[in-house]
Amino acid sequence: MSPKDSASDVATMDGARYARFSRRLKAILLDWMLAMVLLFGAVALASNAQSDTLARILGIAVVVILVFYEPVLVSRIGGTLGHYWTNLRVVDDGGGNLSFRKAFARFAIKSLLGWYSFLTMMATRRNQAAHDLLTHSTVQIRDLSRANPSQFITERRELEDAAMPSRVRRALVTVVYLALGGFVYVMALGALLEQGMLSSACLDRDVCSGGDRIVSVAAATVLLLALALVIGLGWRGRLPGARRA
Repeated sequence: MSPKDSASDVATMDGARYARFSRRLKAILLDWMLAMVLLFGAVALASNAQSDTLARILGIAVVVILVFYEPVLVSRIGGTLGHYWTNLRVVDDGGGNLSFRKAFARFAIKSLLGWYSFLTMMATRRNQAAHDLLTHSTVQIRDLSRANPSQFITERRELEDAAMPSRVRRALVTVVYLALGGFVYVMALGALLEQGMLSSACLDRDVCSGGDRIVSVAAATVLLLALALVIGLGWRGRLPGARRA
């Protein structure tokens, strides 16, 4: 099947299509690049001008832009520039764009939780992060005719299947696996410390060399992905101890 045929098939599908994490990550990275351009541009301008007053004005302007960039665009056009460039849209559960108040609350929750906000995606019917769930919103494909089937999912209706273990059982089993994962992570850090791949100064006092930073970030990334996988599999009834019948 050609890409053109795939796009045509997508365009004829009924119902909402919810963005996968990989697609949302691309939008985040694009917005992050824009923020870096803004920051470095402001710093360069302030340095060349050599004016404390201008530096303060630029500093305040940058903070205001970074704080209101996402809430304003999400409430006005349904997403940031990163969302728009990756063919995504933030949609209110009631339909249409979020109100500014909800868009701001969504941004604040996402900023507070960081990457941990995305741990819930695999465990929800509509691939919702924590900041989506708490503000009753979803991230969907904006234009299905320009989308690839690998970029989205349909609603996970199997989560409501009668053959699924009870929510309490799934939650308890998931917590047990998360605790086991935390134990394995601590043991892995100990092994890295013994092998000299990570320094005690980095672990205890956050005084890290370049190599320490690479190892610690890699370990934290693996942990985050593992936690997301466990939560997703646990809630979808795929972990031993709470499997779907």
